[in-house]
Amino acid sequence: MNAGSGIAGAVYQFFAGDHRRLDALLARASVDPSRVDRGPFDEFRAGILKHIAMEEKRLIPALTAARRGEPFPLAAKLRVDHGAIAALVVPAPRPDLVAHLRAILAPHNAREEALDGLYRTCDRTLGAANAAALVGSLESFPDVRLKPYNEGPAVERHIRQTLELSRRQWRE
Repeated sequence: MNAGSGIAGAVYQFFAGDHRRLDALLARASVDPSRVDRGPFDEFRAGILKHIAMEEKRLIPALTAARRGEPFPLAAKLRVDHGAIAALVVPAPRPDLVAHLRAILAPHNAREEALDGLYRTCDRTLGAANAAALVGSLESFPDVRLKPYNEGPAVERHIRQTLELSRRQWRE
C-alpha cells in the first residue's frame, strides 16, 4: 500500500468495524428516547472502554514507534475525546448522557476513519504485514475491568469539564 493510498487496511477494517458494532449497541440501548436499556448499554460501555484501551495502549504507541518517536498530531485531541467518552459512562446511563456520547462519537469516529485519520495512517505507516500482526494481537486484547456505575456531584462536574475540553479543542 503506498503512502497516499486510501485503501482500508487491517487496522481500518478492525477499528471501523468495531465503531459500527458499538454504534449499533448504543442505538439499541436508546430506542426509547425517554430511557436507556441497560442490557445493550452495559455491552456498549464494556466495548467502548476496551476500544479506547486498544487505541491508547497498543495502536497509538505502535504508530508513534513506527514514526520513530514522533507523535501523530491528531493523537492528543483523540485522547481528550477518549477522556470525555470514558467520563460519560461512569454514571448509570441516562438519555442526556447518550446524547452527549453521540455528539462526541460521530465526529470522533469520522476523524479516526478519515483518509488522514488514525486508522489509515497506521495502515500506511506500519505497512500491511505489521498492521495485520497488530490487529492479530488486538483480537486477544483483554476486556477492561469495569467498576460499578458511580453517581454524584464530582462525577457530574468531571463530565462537564471533559465535555467542554473536547468541544473547545475542535473549535480552536
